[in-house]
Amino acid sequence: MNFSKYMNEWLYGEDGYYKTFKAIGKEGDFYTAVSTSAFFGASIANFIFNAMQKGKILKDVALVEIGAHQGYLMGDMIRWLYTQDETLLDTMKFIIVERQDAVIKAQKDYFANNFGDAVNIEYVKSLGELNLDSAVFVSNEIFDAFACELYKDGKIAVVNEHKIEWANATIEQVEFAKKHRLRTGEIAVGYEEFVKDIAKAAKSYHFLSFDYGEKYVRNDFSIRVYSKHKTYPLFDKELNLKEHYKKSDITYDVNFAHVIEAFESSGVKLEIFETQARALVRFGIIDILEQYYKMATKEQYLAQADKVKTLIAPTIMGDRFKLVHFKN
Repeated sequence: MNFSKYMNEWLYGEDGYYKTFKAIGKEGDFYTAVSTSAFFGASIANFIFNAMQKGKILKDVALVEIGAHQGYLMGDMIRWLYTQDETLLDTMKFIIVERQDAVIKAQKDYFANNFGDAVNIEYVKSLGELNLDSAVFVSNEIFDAFACELYKDGKIAVVNEHKIEWANATIEQVEFAKKHRLRTGEIAVGYEEFVKDIAKAAKSYHFLSFDYGEKYVRNDFSIRVYSKHKTYPLFDKELNLKEHYKKSDITYDVNFAHVIEAFESSGVKLEIFETQARALVRFGIIDILEQYYKMATKEQYLAQADKVKTLIAPTIMGDRFKLVHFKN
């Protein structure tokens, strides 16, 4: 089978890696910005609130998170919005797009334990269930979770009994490679359909997403397996695919030029593409940290400051992760 089908089955098939709830952070296979600090979500919410103050986002907007995992990011955004204007909990809609039943259950438990009946969260299993007038879509590490093909000099990877072989690429794949000056690397599958689904889900929207990758191709394979905070390049001779299949995470660096191309080909404007560090500072993460300083103990402040450093330090997450923001 083509590698994209193999990867899709690995992650989302029966008993796939994301089919059941997976811990993120120290107890899981990897960290994310969300698991690192609640200030990540607070910063995004601060950007949304400031845009509301300027009339650029309506106060009855739907805040939609795609792939919310345990719900921490949505919870962090809601908490900050409440501290800025508690009436927003009544005027806004809060929606999570999640297709896995086990993950939805974990999210509902989290919100029930942390918010009780104070916040109403709507759940949909696909963007196709939405028909909104105005929305802010937020996602974290979603584009790297799309299945991909592996391309090398006119060949694509196929998998036979968990072993990778090579076959001739299609004309479309070769043309894509030429357009992006790709000789070796990943070709994501599904970005174009995703953009179309976003467009149908809301008449007017902002789309903000953080992920790791670059706006150019590396001409090398970045695809890798994560297991208990250890990284295994896919083509490592010592890696046994069968042992990790559906049990570990598999991911790759995002080609943001492909993401931007998918949106712009549908007539959606790119507002900004920048590093996570620049985005979070622009969103006000330093100001939020300073506000926290006034109410916290020295130990609490230093602990949070260290977490914020992880988010924005160039050598950690700051430059490795990027924000892509579109507006229709």
